[in-house]
Amino acid sequence: MKQVWPNYYSRFSCIAQNCKHTCCADWEIDVDKDTLAYYQTVEGEIGKRLRENIIMDADGNAQFRLTDADRCPFLNEQNLCDLIPTIGEEHLCQICTDHPRFRNFFTDRTEIGLGLCCEAAAMLILSTEEKMILCSDEINENLTREEETLILFRQKLFDLMQDRSKEISERWETVLSAAGAALPELTPAQWSAKLFALERLDKKWESRLSDFNESTDFQMPFLEEPAFQIAMEQLTCYFLYRHLAGVLLDGDISGRVSFAVLSAKIIGAIFARACAGGEKSIPELAEIARQYSSEIEYSEENLCTLLDELDELL
Repeated sequence: MKQVWPNYYSRFSCIAQNCKHTCCADWEIDVDKDTLAYYQTVEGEIGKRLRENIIMDADGNAQFRLTDADRCPFLNEQNLCDLIPTIGEEHLCQICTDHPRFRNFFTDRTEIGLGLCCEAAAMLILSTEEKMILCSDEINENLTREEETLILFRQKLFDLMQDRSKEISERWETVLSAAGAALPELTPAQWSAKLFALERLDKKWESRLSDFNESTDFQMPFLEEPAFQIAMEQLTCYFLYRHLAGVLLDGDISGRVSFAVLSAKIIGAIFARACAGGEKSIPELAEIARQYSSEIEYSEENLCTLLDELDELL
């Protein structure tokens, strides 16, 4: 099985207790069957804590019982995991081992990436200056014709998006045109209303949407600076890399390309509003991207709703 990853992937490192938005809080933490079986054998005080803090959901799946503050019961006051020094990092459940990594599976190929919902991953992706290229551990792979066609077409979109001789706005239009796609002619206020109608996790995201609602257009003056042009390029390529694999399931290539460009433009417009008349920075842009990802990408319901909205509007 061929493994594929973006060139920045190997530079990722969890910032642990320095993370302002720990992945060990506000999320359901599933415990996979193999790890659950091991946890049942752990002895001593940590074994007792494990068994006291594992519950079964309505579908019979094991998960950690979150505290009243919606934190993992093993996340200590220093925002570090008590399980790592006691039973070892190799015995974390699969979701804790993988996060914030995601995987897309093909016949003979697994693509892995870093999810924007992690602040360290978002900062790494948006601050990387070199163009995103895909690395692999093998040359040969046995794919279906549909998979080969999709991968080649996606690479074409990457190349168009990474043409730094052109402005970002022109690149977005070229990418959309190549996919036979377009964006609905809705105002920021109209998009804000649609995003407000989705399930929301964070009050701060609601505040972002309220600011976005006050925008009159999608103008992004910050794109005058090369560093922000590159950051928005990386952001769009991330969405294309992560979400175009879904075409193999739903066949909706124009909708998914539209989603990738729309996502980047919404994040950019919210950022433009946030830094209007004030200081602008890549960390602030990364934080808005993190919030968007947490609210949209990491909610299957919200993601599907937005894709459906695009299909209906186009």
